[in-house]
Amino acid sequence: MNAASDCPPDFNPDDPLDSRVGKSPRLGLILLAVTVIAGAGVVTGYLPRAKARAVTAIESKELAILTVTVVKPGPAKASAPLTLSGELKPQAEAAIHARANGYVKSWSADIGDTVKEGQILAELETPELDHELAEARAGLNQATAGQALAGTTGARYSHLRAGHGVSDQEVEEKLADVKLKDAAVEAAKAKVERLENLTSFGKIKAPFDGTITARKIDVGQLINSGSGVELFHIAQTGKLRVFVRVPQSYAPSVAANQTASLALTEKPGWKIDAKVVRTAGSIDPASRTLLTELEVDNKDGKLLSGSYALVMLTGARSDAAITVPSNALLFRAEGPQVGIVHNDGKVELRSVQPGRDFGPITEILSGVTPEDQIILNPADSLVTGLTVRPSPKETPAA
Repeated sequence: MNAASDCPPDFNPDDPLDSRVGKSPRLGLILLAVTVIAGAGVVTGYLPRAKARAVTAIESKELAILTVTVVKPGPAKASAPLTLSGELKPQAEAAIHARANGYVKSWSADIGDTVKEGQILAELETPELDHELAEARAGLNQATAGQALAGTTGARYSHLRAGHGVSDQEVEEKLADVKLKDAAVEAAKAKVERLENLTSFGKIKAPFDGTITARKIDVGQLINSGSGVELFHIAQTGKLRVFVRVPQSYAPSVAANQTASLALTEKPGWKIDAKVVRTAGSIDPASRTLLTELEVDNKDGKLLSGSYALVMLTGARSDAAITVPSNALLFRAEGPQVGIVHNDGKVELRSVQPGRDFGPITEILSGVTPEDQIILNPADSLVTGLTVRPSPKETPAA
């Protein structure tokens, strides 16, 4: 086979004008080069556009995430000492009444006088008691005489029974009469003792050391023990008791031996030390307060019992430990809430219990911790589970 048989039928190798002469291999190379160049151009133009589209998609996704400003809770605002109004009362006080009926014979103590325990304050004339006492003493003498006679008779009958002079029945009757007379004597003695005690109540005495704060009797006044009329009022004012009612939120920080100070509104700048001695140990359900008793020294008599004073409990603190900016609070139907951003960027709406409002900041009693990230100026559309981008801000000073 020769080369001419592989050529087309109309191919003339001697014709120099035939374009197909010697050009078949070069045409393939040209086509291949064109294809490569075109492919490179397509690749070169497509990749930047694809990359740009990917960047645009990422940026759009990033821009769709809400950026929020977050802040961590700050320390609680330093509060002034808890100041409460208190009532001053004596260490001990008593209203003195009469136990016996009579007329005021004399009195020896007036208001403002300092008296000692057992000191006579007044004397009553008790004529009726005196007559009853005299009658009781006479009855005691009569019972004693009867007791002696019955004893002698019983002894004689016992002696006669030995000689069979009397029967056993008669002897036992006489011995029983002796016991009866003994009981009559004891009853008469008890009556005399009772009347003597009542008569002694005619002398009105001080039950303890103190100061007379009221005298309500005069000479000649009729005193009836059943009328409830107060004769004197005595009080110990060397130490005073102060009663205050501590709010429930401060109650856990109040304990015995805690120091405090006392001030009077009528004496600006004047203070005196006081001490907590006891508490009621339970919250009053009516007022939600803890009744607390303090003790203050009043040897110089500068404090007057029965007055009111301002009590400053320096150690009493509320349970609140942190504060948040006031513009971080959301007020919804569920109550006050704040938005918390977690480490994964997810939002949690958490209910809180606000405490004292200080304007720019608000005390939080429960619901958040110092490590939480709080969203400032939360949008009304904020919901739990939303993804946000936190932008930290400096923690506000309390």
